[in-house]
Amino acid sequence: MSQPGTLALEERPVPRPGPGQLLVAVRSVGVCGSDVHYFEHGRIGDFVVNSPLVLGHEVSGRIAAAGPGVDAGRVGSRVAVEPGTSCGRCGQCKAGRYNLCPDMQFFAPPPVDGALAEYVVVRDDLAFDLPDSVSDDDAALLEPRSVGLWAAAKAQLGPGSAVLIAGAGPIGLVNAQVARARGATMVVVSDIAPHRLAAAGRNGATSAVLASEVAGLGQQFDAFIDCSGAPPAIAAGLRALRPAGRAVLVGMGPDELTIPFGVVQQRELTITGTFRYANTWPAAIALAASGAVRLSELVTGRFALADSEQALRSVTAEGVIKSVIEPWH
Repeated sequence: MSQPGTLALEERPVPRPGPGQLLVAVRSVGVCGSDVHYFEHGRIGDFVVNSPLVLGHEVSGRIAAAGPGVDAGRVGSRVAVEPGTSCGRCGQCKAGRYNLCPDMQFFAPPPVDGALAEYVVVRDDLAFDLPDSVSDDDAALLEPRSVGLWAAAKAQLGPGSAVLIAGAGPIGLVNAQVARARGATMVVVSDIAPHRLAAAGRNGATSAVLASEVAGLGQQFDAFIDCSGAPPAIAAGLRALRPAGRAVLVGMGPDELTIPFGVVQQRELTITGTFRYANTWPAAIALAASGAVRLSELVTGRFALADSEQALRSVTAEGVIKSVIEPWH
């Protein structure tokens, strides 16, 4: 894409992997809300599309070639790709928080091209081998699964936890599945769309409620994970927390937010944001292989590369949960 609302299919030379890199033939790319936002609006915060940009950061594929210094025996392996390359040298990287690296090169925030292509070059250590039990689509969705794992860790979910999740889109449903996998016994998901609430009931939620009903739930929850970005949902979620509860903000919301300060102060609530993830991919693969988290079941539409614009526009259609693009078709 080069400007909001326009998408063009462009033929480019097959890239060549450099030292320490792999060439991956792309099999599946998940359509993320950020892809749709760039497509529709041309920007997210400070990231502005000023020149043609390849979208896509949820990606799986097969290794087609290995660059110098990389084991050629990996060629042919099925892999999931972690889409961010950090510098490895800054203080955040050395502290293990490479998701906060100021020099991060992540697929698809401009000006870095993403993976919505037949081939993409990635760093060797960011291509994770897959067991046969993990499908190409499920492998692409390891990226949102990692978002869920990171949020669950921030929320300190564990056996017996009670968690409220606002938003039953793909990320909210991922968080519900991860919460159950971590042993949470009460997983309540809220949304305004009936079809998404129905999907929540099939994907880890112990109950699903309309957003307007959250205020009547009382102070039942150890943790609140917002996947909606909606200020009313965030305010209601904070009020639903028990004393010393934890709120994790995952959804893309406004630049500034009004919160119930008295509630936060008097209950000693902890509020934190999340920005992607770090060191989650081995756990994400293990969850996929075990069947504890089944994200490929969220896929409601599959599209060829030539139909990418249709895939991007599909996400607002009634009944759609997750669309994927399969460039190899």
